[in-house]
Amino acid sequence: MLIIFTGNGKGKTTAALGQAVRIMGRGKKALIVQCIKGPWKSGEDFFRETFDIPKETFNIRKMGLGFVGILGDTLPKEKHIEAAKSALATFKEALESNKWDLIVLDEVNVAVSLGLLTVDEVLKVAENIPEEKLVVFTGRGAPQEFIDKADLATEMREIKHPFADGKKAKISIEF
Repeated sequence: MLIIFTGNGKGKTTAALGQAVRIMGRGKKALIVQCIKGPWKSGEDFFRETFDIPKETFNIRKMGLGFVGILGDTLPKEKHIEAAKSALATFKEALESNKWDLIVLDEVNVAVSLGLLTVDEVLKVAENIPEEKLVVFTGRGAPQEFIDKADLATEMREIKHPFADGKKAKISIEF
């Protein structure tokens, strides 16, 4: 099953994390592969250690190099492309393995919209999702091709956000 969480509203990665908690509650294993998010720590990075969850049950692999072309990013785009392709390869390996029941490709929609990956590259890897696997793609701007392939697609729509009033991101809310 392929699930898409997209839209301009907050909550896409949060929804994917909720799906991970739900599947772990059923005794299954969840992997999150992050395409854009870089080395900074978010609350979910501390979750496993805080609750003593083995890496073999829940794991997050931060494979991105951070913001692409904004907020002071000085890396060449090629470096971001390499990182995104590595994340896609990790996703492919996880999909083909018997290790994970849920695999989240976090911010893949953004990676595609930024030209780090192509729709065709991603769909080729995800073309034969095994029946027993649950896959989630997150990020703003999901390509129509992803939505067409999805079994379930949800759009988060921003109604109100503190950023609009110039407030900065908050620990435990945005990260």
